[in-house]
Amino acid sequence: MKTSLLAVAMPGAELTTAAAESVPRIDIESLCRVRSAEDRMMKLPEAQSVADCIQDEKTSRDKLGTIWPAAAGSIRARCRADAVALGTMSYVDPLTCLQLADDIKGTSYGAKAAEKSRHR
Repeated sequence: MKTSLLAVAMPGAELTTAAAESVPRIDIESLCRVRSAEDRMMKLPEAQSVADCIQDEKTSRDKLGTIWPAAAGSIRARCRADAVALGTMSYVDPLTCLQLADDIKGTSYGAKAAEKSRHR
């Protein structure tokens, strides 16, 4: 059920190879409202308020925007695909994926992004 509701909230999430070049676009407000509605529907305590969810997603989007360009295209595509496959596409998913890839490879996307901006 969660997957189907979240799919409705994310019509802007592109799935093409060309789209992997840019940070995914997600309707944060819809995503957070859907998550809240799902909790209510399942009679669960709300895991996070809609306002807190929106703030967390914006923070993750901003962080993702700084490291996304420095990541290899294949890693960006994999992180986007993994998040979509989970059916939970949010900015937290690809951000975490890139951070994990960064840790595994021992590279620092944040440092690479800063280096690129210094040379522009």
